[in-house]
Amino acid sequence: MMQNVHLAPEDDEDDLYSGYNDYNPTFDTEDLENDVAFQQAVVTSHGRRPPVTAKIPGTSSSRPLATGFGSKASLTSSMGRPMTGAIQDGIARPMTAVHAAGYTKAAMRARGPAPPLEMRNSDSSEEMVRQLEKKTNELVEESCMANSCGDLKLALEKAKEAGRNERELLKQHEQIGTTENMNFDLTYSVFFNLAIQYAANEMYAEALNAYQFIMKKKMFTNGSKLKVNMANIYLKQRNYSKAIKFYRMALDQIPNEYKEMRIKIMENIGVAFLKTGQYFDAISSFEHIMSTSPNLKAGFNLILCYFAIGNGEQMKKAFEKLIAVPLEVDCDDKYISPNDDPHTNLLIEAIKNDSLSQIERERKSKAEEYIMTAAKLIAPVIETSFAVGYDWCVEVVKASHYVELANDLEITKATTYMRQQDFNQALETLKTFEKKDSRVKSAAATNLSFLYYLENELSEATKYADVAVNSDRYNPAALTNKGNTVFANGDYEKAAEFYKEALRNDSSCTEALYNLGLTYKKLNRIDEALDCFLKLHAILLNSAQVLYQIANIYEIMEDHNQAIECLLQLISVVPTDPHVLSKLGKLYGNEGDKSQAFHYYCESFRYFPSNIEVIEWLGAFYIDNQLCEKAIEYFERAALILPTQVKWQLMVASCYRRSGNYQKALEKYKVVHRNFPENVECLRFLVRLCTDMGLKEVQEYMTKLKKVEKLKEVREQRIKSGRDGSARGRREGSAGGDNGGSKGERLSAKLKALPGTSEPYESSSKEIDASYVDPLGPQAERPKTAARKRPEEDNCLEETVEDLLP
Repeated sequence: MMQNVHLAPEDDEDDLYSGYNDYNPTFDTEDLENDVAFQQAVVTSHGRRPPVTAKIPGTSSSRPLATGFGSKASLTSSMGRPMTGAIQDGIARPMTAVHAAGYTKAAMRARGPAPPLEMRNSDSSEEMVRQLEKKTNELVEESCMANSCGDLKLALEKAKEAGRNERELLKQHEQIGTTENMNFDLTYSVFFNLAIQYAANEMYAEALNAYQFIMKKKMFTNGSKLKVNMANIYLKQRNYSKAIKFYRMALDQIPNEYKEMRIKIMENIGVAFLKTGQYFDAISSFEHIMSTSPNLKAGFNLILCYFAIGNGEQMKKAFEKLIAVPLEVDCDDKYISPNDDPHTNLLIEAIKNDSLSQIERERKSKAEEYIMTAAKLIAPVIETSFAVGYDWCVEVVKASHYVELANDLEITKATTYMRQQDFNQALETLKTFEKKDSRVKSAAATNLSFLYYLENELSEATKYADVAVNSDRYNPAALTNKGNTVFANGDYEKAAEFYKEALRNDSSCTEALYNLGLTYKKLNRIDEALDCFLKLHAILLNSAQVLYQIANIYEIMEDHNQAIECLLQLISVVPTDPHVLSKLGKLYGNEGDKSQAFHYYCESFRYFPSNIEVIEWLGAFYIDNQLCEKAIEYFERAALILPTQVKWQLMVASCYRRSGNYQKALEKYKVVHRNFPENVECLRFLVRLCTDMGLKEVQEYMTKLKKVEKLKEVREQRIKSGRDGSARGRREGSAGGDNGGSKGERLSAKLKALPGTSEPYESSSKEIDASYVDPLGPQAERPKTAARKRPEEDNCLEETVEDLLP
């Protein structure tokens, strides 16, 4: 029987499935119907084998195995496996089963495919509960994803929907009586997520209610840790006493093995004390942190507390502790390739800007910011002068692993001198960096160039601007200063190139962008200038200078509506700027909106009552509206501001006259005459008023008027003859000296024109012109009445009010 057994070859020991698919035709029962010998053996006794006995396992005796007619003989092997067989031609055949198992092709064709799996009953309560739990989990996940993507509103909606599903789930459990099988972890996650989303949307009352609900449920074992979240909310609400209370409750319930969490809670307690001004309590918290697990933020806050109480010695100790905080950042030497191995170089390039390197750079930058800010804060107060304080800070920094910050502190010291307007000390400090490395040298030269530019020493400013640019061509501040020096020399095209280069190196250099816009204005490239300032406005939304430049460009483009729009934005930023308010009044006046113009001119006058243009406009506005009494106060203020100009005092007197107060007008004209005795207009007004009022002084003022007019005429003739003489002298010098006779005749004629020495000025035969010109313009026509008409018409020259405007 072993001849049909397949043995695995020795070289296939490791192949467990070798020979598994080998086929032995002896065991083929498919073609037994076509096997002639088998069919003959079945039908007749031909080929029938003698009875075979087999030893049954477990027995010591053997008995004959009965065979039936028409069936295969069956026996059991010594291994207990049934065997069938028939002896034909002396060859034993393997024995088969008495009855076929039924797995034949015919049977498969008869039975067909297997029936489908039984479907669950979707109407069952258990299935509804499972579907609700699945949907709730999905909603919580969607809420978290929306929060991480920044869509806080959608995150809150999903969290609320998950809460509604959870309540429905509780009802289902109560209906089917399976509340003991509820998923409490799901309930916790739903309410915890809901509280987080409320807090993210600044709905703090709702978030606190959600946290309180979780803490009241005894089934939630981690509810005590949520006190930290509640304290954070109270801190945002500036309810510092409650925040401290909840932080301390959380600190009492958190085990000591959670060291990092406890340190963070203590740091928050210190910050809350610092906010409330309880500096000594804050100091105790930060000192404990710096002694157990020091970090940069706690060290900086400790310095702030000591600064607040004015303890200089403790500030020094806290600064030394801050410097000693381990940075936990590897040195930059690991990014330097030790050889020219391309594989190593490729690996170094790959890790130079990976996420870990970015975290290290951010941590180092944050540490440098803390140290620099702390040094700037304490340097002026820890020693007798800020210079000595900076020197102490520089020495401490040089002894630490932040050596490169020492140069930055020196430059900060120089800028402090600049803020105190001690330019000589600033220059001396900055000049010590001329032999330093390129980065520090460029920074020092940039500041030197700026200093000299402020002092209007363009040659020195240009020199140091060149040094800064040559030391570091990618320094946007150096390029901006270079552009400023070129701009000051009038080379606007070249200045624009430097500003553009600065922007290419640093697109956030707002100074270069602003100066580029000014350069385009100088070059009359208005559209490009507007584009620059609009870009700058997108970066600096509330910059007053940028908004004013945009409004000015729109005004140049005669787009007054846009200019007004920009100026309205500007006064929301600087509501007390009188120049902007007067500009708005002017634009509204040009548009014909007198009421708005009057409003903004009044606001401008309120903040700056010395602007002559605003005073003049307001006075003219009141005169136009027949409110001369109101105009008097504005013209009197103008007379106080410009006491040497007779114009404003005449306007005050004219306002009195127009309002019918002739006595006041007369007194004012007399005052003006005393201050300006040669003013013709004042004398004409006096003559007219005295005539109208029937006063005796009229003859005196008429005599003075004649003298002044004659003197004015003589002066004008002298000026005119001087001009004519110089012009004729130039012509005679070119033509020759044969015109002497005519020159003498002209001189005699000029003498005849002058009055005689014994003759008074009033003996001239010329009639005196006593008419006057009202500086306020003609009066408004009054309605006609029955009063008698005046015998003489007032034929004086008229000036409109608009002629008074600048």
